[in-house]
Amino acid sequence: MTETASQYFTPAPPSAARLRTIEFRDGDRVFRFRTAAGVFARAAVDPGSRLLLEAVARRERGGRVLDLGCGYGVLGIVAAARAPGARVMLVDVNPRAAALAAENVRFNAVTNAEVRCGDGCAPVADRRFDLVLFNPPIRAGRSVVVRLMNEAHACLMPGGRLYMVARTRQGARTLARLLGDIFARVTEVERGSGFRVYEARDV
Repeated sequence: MTETASQYFTPAPPSAARLRTIEFRDGDRVFRFRTAAGVFARAAVDPGSRLLLEAVARRERGGRVLDLGCGYGVLGIVAAARAPGARVMLVDVNPRAAALAAENVRFNAVTNAEVRCGDGCAPVADRRFDLVLFNPPIRAGRSVVVRLMNEAHACLMPGGRLYMVARTRQGARTLARLLGDIFARVTEVERGSGFRVYEARDV
């Protein structure tokens, strides 16, 4: 794991927090997110997450949703706001990220989302989901990403879908092939800004 990765994919980020607030527009709504050092994409919502949200907006609404590796909560909070009838869980191994996500749930007045801290899907072992949103921690290493893919598959309901985004130059197509070892069908559903979004499902 590189030093960069250790800053956000770790239970103990070493850096001082250095809090800041950023804005993100989704349609007519403007979200405000508290971010900090030691958390992924602290200066602005990253283009991969933006592309993933675009892909999901065209295909999904509602249900039971998991934001796996939520960081400060962008994917899960936006998904919850788009579908007030959904139930959204956000999880992250990094306590700083999980605390920020919980603060951002309240900050954006989202009432149908809950945050838990822990590694992978362990914090939601008691739940099953219709949809998993996953912007993987690429720099944490392939073995970590593949483990998380397998855990996501295991926590899906029958007919559930995983949406994963990855940078093309960081092995997106290789990760898609690895997804294909876990799921029956993997489809590229969006591409842009140097990223690809894949939908993985068993039916």
